[in-house]
Amino acid sequence: MKIKKTVYFILMFLPFVAALTVLQYLPDKIPAHYGFDNQVTRWGSKYEALLYPIVTVLMGIFLLAMAKLAAKQEEHGESNKNVVIVAGIFVLVLFNILNGYSLYTAFHKVENLSAVPLDINRLIFGIVGVLMIAVGNIMPKLRRNSIVGLRTYWSSKNEETWKKCQRLGGISFIIGGIMIIGVCITTKGIPCLCSVLGIWVTLIVIDVFYTYKIAGRVKRREE
Repeated sequence: MKIKKTVYFILMFLPFVAALTVLQYLPDKIPAHYGFDNQVTRWGSKYEALLYPIVTVLMGIFLLAMAKLAAKQEEHGESNKNVVIVAGIFVLVLFNILNGYSLYTAFHKVENLSAVPLDINRLIFGIVGVLMIAVGNIMPKLRRNSIVGLRTYWSSKNEETWKKCQRLGGISFIIGGIMIIGVCITTKGIPCLCSVLGIWVTLIVIDVFYTYKIAGRVKRREE
C-alpha cells in the first residue's frame, strides 16, 4: 500500500511541476477551449495552463477522502481503500496525460485538434478502458459500503446479494473495458465518443437489472 500511495501522490502533484516548468515558455495567449468540431473557440491567458494541475490536486484529495470513508465502513482489512486508491491512480494518470496534451496544444497554439496526431477521444477512453479492466479485477474484493462498488437499492440488501453483485460488476467492468479499448482502436472523434457512451449505458442497464434479480432470488430463498 505504501508504494501505491507514493505513486498516487507523485501523480497528484506532477502536473503542477510540469506546468510550472513550461509556463515560462508558453505564449501569452493559449487555446483555452475547443468545440465539437475540434476548432478553438476561446483563447485565454497562459496561466490557465494551471487549471488542470489544480483540478488534479482537488480530485486527488477527493478520492483520498472517499478511500478513508470506504475503509471506515469495512470491519477488517483495507480492501475498499485499496480499490479506491488503485482507481485513483488510473484517474490521476488520465489527468496527467490530459495535462500534457493541454500543454502541448498550448505551446504549439493548436487551433484545430484534428491536426494533432493523437486523437483526444481515443486517448481519454483508451485509458478509461484500462481503468475499468483494472478495477473490475479487484471489485469482487469490496466489502459492503455506501461509497464505492456496484451500489444500488437492491445490491445493498444483504451480504450475499452484495458479493454476487460485485462479482457481476467486476465482470461487466472487464468486458466493458475491453470493448471500449476495441472501439478506441477502430474509431476516433465523435463516433468513438458515441460508441463508448452506448457501452456505458448498456452496462448500467444490465448491472442494475441484475442487482434487482439477485435481490429477488435471495429474498425468495430466505422466505
